[in-house]
Amino acid sequence: MTIRKERFGDVLDVTLQGRLDAASSQLLETEMEQSYNGLHELNIDIRGLEYISSAGLRVLLSAQRRMNRQGVMTLSRTTEQVQNVLDATGFSDMMLIC
Repeated sequence: MTIRKERFGDVLDVTLQGRLDAASSQLLETEMEQSYNGLHELNIDIRGLEYISSAGLRVLLSAQRRMNRQGVMTLSRTTEQVQNVLDATGFSDMMLIC
Protein backbone atom coordinates (compact mmCIF):
# COMPACT_ATOMS: atom_id res chain seq x y z
CA MET A 1 0.00 0.00 0.00
CA THR A 2 1.08 3.56 -0.69
CA ILE A 3 0.33 6.36 1.78
CA ARG A 4 0.73 9.98 0.71
CA LYS A 5 0.33 12.73 3.31
CA GLU A 6 0.14 16.48 2.78
CA ARG A 7 -0.28 18.80 5.74
CA PHE A 8 -1.49 22.38 5.54
CA GLY A 9 -1.44 23.83 9.07
CA ASP A 10 -4.07 21.93 11.04
CA VAL A 11 -5.42 20.08 7.98
CA LEU A 12 -4.03 16.73 6.81
CA ASP A 13 -4.84 15.17 3.45
CA VAL A 14 -4.04 11.46 3.21
CA THR A 15 -4.26 9.49 -0.04
CA LEU A 16 -4.29 5.69 0.10
CA GLN A 17 -3.56 3.34 -2.80
CA GLY A 18 -3.46 -0.43 -2.92
CA ARG A 19 -4.69 -2.90 -0.31
CA LEU A 20 -5.50 -1.85 3.24
CA ASP A 21 -5.22 -5.23 4.91
CA ALA A 22 -3.64 -6.81 7.98
CA ALA A 23 -0.14 -6.31 6.60
CA SER A 24 -0.53 -2.64 5.67
CA SER A 25 -2.90 -1.47 8.40
CA GLN A 26 -0.09 -1.28 10.97
CA LEU A 27 1.86 1.02 8.65
CA LEU A 28 -1.16 3.31 8.26
CA GLU A 29 -1.79 3.30 12.00
CA THR A 30 1.82 4.30 12.68
CA GLU A 31 1.68 7.07 10.07
CA MET A 32 -1.55 8.40 11.54
CA GLU A 33 -0.28 8.34 15.14
CA GLN A 34 2.61 10.55 14.07
CA SER A 35 0.21 13.10 12.55
CA TYR A 36 -2.54 13.78 15.11
CA ASN A 37 -0.86 16.52 17.17
CA GLY A 38 -2.41 19.88 16.33
CA LEU A 39 -4.67 18.36 13.71
CA HIS A 40 -8.21 19.72 13.30
CA GLU A 41 -9.24 18.26 9.94
CA LEU A 42 -8.33 14.88 8.45
CA ASN A 43 -9.31 14.08 4.86
CA ILE A 44 -8.65 10.55 3.63
CA ASP A 45 -8.90 9.97 -0.13
CA ILE A 46 -9.60 6.25 -0.63
CA ARG A 47 -10.28 6.13 -4.37
CA GLY A 48 -7.05 4.17 -4.85
CA LEU A 49 -7.98 1.40 -2.43
CA GLU A 50 -8.49 -1.91 -4.16
CA TYR A 51 -9.40 -3.76 -0.97
CA ILE A 52 -10.06 -3.06 2.70
CA SER A 53 -10.02 -5.72 5.42
CA SER A 54 -11.34 -5.67 8.97
CA ALA A 55 -7.87 -4.59 10.13
CA GLY A 56 -8.07 -1.62 7.76
CA LEU A 57 -11.55 -0.77 8.99
CA ARG A 58 -10.24 -0.84 12.57
CA VAL A 59 -7.58 1.77 11.68
CA LEU A 60 -10.20 4.02 10.06
CA LEU A 61 -12.47 3.66 13.09
CA SER A 62 -9.60 4.52 15.42
CA ALA A 63 -8.84 7.61 13.34
CA GLN A 64 -12.52 8.60 13.39
CA ARG A 65 -12.70 8.29 17.17
CA ARG A 66 -9.53 10.33 17.60
CA MET A 67 -10.73 13.05 15.24
CA ASN A 68 -14.15 13.20 16.94
CA ARG A 69 -12.28 14.50 20.00
CA GLN A 70 -10.23 17.12 18.17
CA GLY A 71 -11.93 17.96 14.90
CA VAL A 72 -13.43 16.28 11.86
CA MET A 73 -12.53 13.40 9.54
CA THR A 74 -13.88 12.74 6.06
CA LEU A 75 -13.46 9.87 3.64
CA SER A 76 -13.63 10.85 0.00
CA ARG A 77 -13.73 9.36 -3.45
CA THR A 78 -14.59 5.85 -2.40
CA THR A 79 -14.80 3.11 -4.99
CA GLU A 80 -17.91 0.99 -5.37
CA GLN A 81 -16.13 -2.05 -3.93
CA VAL A 82 -14.91 -0.23 -0.82
CA GLN A 83 -18.25 1.59 -0.43
CA ASN A 84 -19.99 -1.79 -0.37
CA VAL A 85 -17.75 -2.89 2.52
CA LEU A 86 -18.40 0.38 4.37
CA ASP A 87 -22.15 -0.04 3.87
CA ALA A 88 -22.21 -3.73 4.88
CA THR A 89 -20.27 -3.06 8.08
CA GLY A 90 -22.22 0.06 9.07
CA PHE A 91 -19.15 2.28 8.75
CA SER A 92 -20.92 4.48 6.21
CA ASP A 93 -23.35 5.45 8.98
CA MET A 94 -20.53 6.39 11.37
CA MET A 95 -18.28 8.32 9.01
CA LEU A 96 -18.61 11.38 6.86
CA ILE A 97 -18.16 10.17 3.29
CA CYS A 98 -18.16 12.60 0.38
